[in-house]
Amino acid sequence: MTLINSKNTAIFALLLAMFVSAFVVAEDEEAQEQGDETVEGEEQAASPAIYIPLKPEFVVNYGGKGRLKYLKTGVTIRLANSDAANSVRHHLPFIRNNLVMIFAAQTDETLESQDGREAMRDTALANIRSLLEAEDGLDPEQVVDVLFNRLTWH
Repeated sequence: MTLINSKNTAIFALLLAMFVSAFVVAEDEEAQEQGDETVEGEEQAASPAIYIPLKPEFVVNYGGKGRLKYLKTGVTIRLANSDAANSVRHHLPFIRNNLVMIFAAQTDETLESQDGREAMRDTALANIRSLLEAEDGLDPEQVVDVLFNRLTWH
C-alpha cells in the first residue's frame, strides 16, 4: 500500500510541475508578445494617473436672493504624476477655497443644463491649473481633469 501512495504522489508531483512550468512559459510568451507590439521609438505607457478625492464633500449655498439653495458635490482631481499630486496636497486649502467660490457662483440655469455643469467643471480645472502653475511652476497639463463624483442641488 505504501508503494502505491508514493508512486501516486510522485506522478502527482510530476504532473503539477509540468502544469506550473507550462503556465510560466505561457505568461513569458504573452509578456514578450506585448513587448513586441511596441513600435520602435514609441515611449512605454505613461505612469498611471493619480486620483486625489477632496474630502469632505462640498456643500455650498448658491444663487442669490430668495429661497436658500445648496449644491453638494464630491470632487476628485486626476493628475499625471506624483509631483502634481504633492503640489495639490500642499495647496489643498487654497484649491478648496477656490472651488467653493466657483460652486457658490452658480445659478439654477447653469446647474440644470449639461453645458452649464460642463462649464463649471472646465472653470474648476482651469482654476486649479493656473493656481498650481503660479504657486509651484507646475505644467498645467499635469492636472489632467476634475471629476464630479456626485452632484446634487436643491
